[in-house]
Parts: sequence; structure tokens; C-alpha cells
Amino acid sequence: MNTESNDQQLSELLATWPVESAPLSVDVDHVNHFYGVGEMRKQVLFDNVLKIRPGEIVIMTGPSGSGKTTLLTLIGTLRSVQEGSLKVLGQELLGISATATTELRKRIGFIFQAHNLFASLTAFQNVRMATELLGIPDEKANPRIEATLKRLGLGARIHYRPKALSGGQKQRVAVARGLIHEPGLILADEPTAALDAESGREVVTIFQELAKEQQCTIVIVTHDNRILDVADRIVSMVDGRIVSNVLIRRNTLLSQFLTQLDLFKVLNTTILSKIADKFDLRKFAPGSEIIKQGDAGTEFFVIGAGNVAIEIDGRQVNTLGQGSFFGEVALIRDQPRNATVRALTSVSCFVLEKDDFQSVIQSSSSFEEELRKAIFTRQ
Repeated sequence: MNTESNDQQLSELLATWPVESAPLSVDVDHVNHFYGVGEMRKQVLFDNVLKIRPGEIVIMTGPSGSGKTTLLTLIGTLRSVQEGSLKVLGQELLGISATATTELRKRIGFIFQAHNLFASLTAFQNVRMATELLGIPDEKANPRIEATLKRLGLGARIHYRPKALSGGQKQRVAVARGLIHEPGLILADEPTAALDAESGREVVTIFQELAKEQQCTIVIVTHDNRILDVADRIVSMVDGRIVSNVLIRRNTLLSQFLTQLDLFKVLNTTILSKIADKFDLRKFAPGSEIIKQGDAGTEFFVIGAGNVAIEIDGRQVNTLGQGSFFGEVALIRDQPRNATVRALTSVSCFVLEKDDFQSVIQSSSSFEEELRKAIFTRQ
């Protein structure tokens, strides 16, 4: 990779890293769900936690019966929340009123495997129904409907009724219907399952544009491996539990950045991917104290952007810039911080908690060796 490409990837990584304080589009907090009553009551979701931010494309995977569609329908207000908290576009769903539910659904786009088109209406009219329900005037809605259907390969069948359309064509009409009002959240259950490769790619391209341009959040339940590359986050469910929740694009970019650093080059891809998932991002203003001499060491820092000063007993002894790391000595020796680190400019640091840092050392003797070499050279 050339330097320009590296800088571009790092800039993208820093710009797109989720901000912890940003409002969430979907906030699932310890949600349980049950089917049936009495002796037939069966738990199908177990203590699930999931936070999704505006503009994210999330793909949910897992075997049939793992709870993906149940969780999706809870998020979409198609089932009532029984236990836990579930907020969608800022609205709490536990105990939500019928009126509030109706209003919230207007801000959500639904695309399900069963396309549920009206047999008596044309493709255009099926999509137009969605805009009519939302009160979008014809002069605004009609050109958008026509353009969307054409883009999805239905230009020659805009005025065909469902019986004259193939299964894939019906699905594309359903996709258009779910997208047409430019919702804040799109929930899609197997949206590309009935589509060929070209049509499926066009659908996910539209998803990407909505996510980027309008900060639309998109949650997709799928078994279609062809579209995994569009995901910002992949969530895996097994037996009603979220067992994996990984920010794919972020971790890919972070791994690429780390592999350019001598310290991390010695790690294999598996270990690197695992620790990339553990890093947090912290930003510091010029002059701010990042770590303080004498404090307990609890974190390891890698500088993503900016410059810092190393101070011992109030005297500056060194400066560090992009790609440098600090905070490791206290973690290795289990001693207080031996120096203060202060931001000289605006600084972005990738931060690894103590337990995660030590697990990397334990899993790779070459990493520990490289780390000790770096410490010796710097002293």
C-alpha cells in the first residue's frame, strides 16, 4: 500500500468510527421474548443487547430458528416487547401506545420475503399505495416511484400486475415499496433471496446510498453470502442469543492500519482481527492529559493521528506521533505510570483495555518479544 492510500484509509476509519455519545437508531437492552402461554410458554430470545447507529448497515445471520426474524419484528413494532427495553428512532417500544406505534411505523421501511403485493394493482400502484398512506403528493411521489422501479430493472413492467411478474420481479416491487418514502430505518428479511446476482447487487447498492447520503439505518436478516461485503456490522444469533457482534468495516480498516506498524506485523490474521474488535477510539484536545505519571496503568494506546509529549517529573523528554504506542510499561510490570502523556495537537488514540492487552501478549510470544525490543530501544 502506498502512503496516500494508507492516509485515506486511516482518515476513513477515524471519520466513520461510531461515537459512543451519538443517538442510537436501535437500542436493544436485555430483551427477552416468549411464545405461548402457561405450560406451552417457551422463551425464544434471551437477554439480547444490540446498539445500532444512524447510517449503519447491519446484517444478522444465524441458523433457522435462531431468533433473527423475531428480533427484527420486535424492532419493527410487529410484535410487542415483553421484557427489557427496546428503543427505535428514539421511541421506547415497551408499553408503547397504538397511536405512537402507527406514527413510528411511518418512519420505517419494511421489506419481507413474502412480498404481499395486491393482485389487483400494478407494480407502480403497489408502490404508490405506500406513498399515499404517508400523504406524499403525486407530483413528488410519481417520478420517484418510476425512477426506483426502472433502476430495479422493472422499467418495462411498471404497469404489470403481480400475476404477470416472476417471483424475483415481485420481490423487486416489494423492495421499491419499502424504500420509496426514504425512511430512517429499513428492516429487510431475506430481501435478495429471490433475486439474481445483478438485481441483488442493485438492491444493496441502493441500501448503501441511503445509509451514506441520508444516514438511514438498515438491518438485514439474510443467508445470502453474496451481500455480506456491504455490512458495517455483522450480528450472529444462535438459539435466541446474540453470540457475535462485529463492526466489519471498522475492524478491517483498523487491522490494515495496525499491520503497517512494526509491533503488530508479527501477529497472525486471526489474533489481529480479534484485538481490532477490542479497540476503542478516544479523542483528546491539545494540552489535555492522556495519562498521568503515578496513576495505575489500565490501558494501552496507539496513536492514530496527532502528536503527544512524554513528560517525566514535569519535564518533556520525548514526543510521539502517528503509529507510536504508549502505556505498555505499567501494564507489563504492573506498576504505576512512569510518565505523563500530554496531547500537543488534536489527538486520536486507539485504546486497548488491560485485560485485552495482556491476552494478546499471552497468545503471541513474538508480540511480547517485539514489544520488549521497542521498550528497550525507546529508553
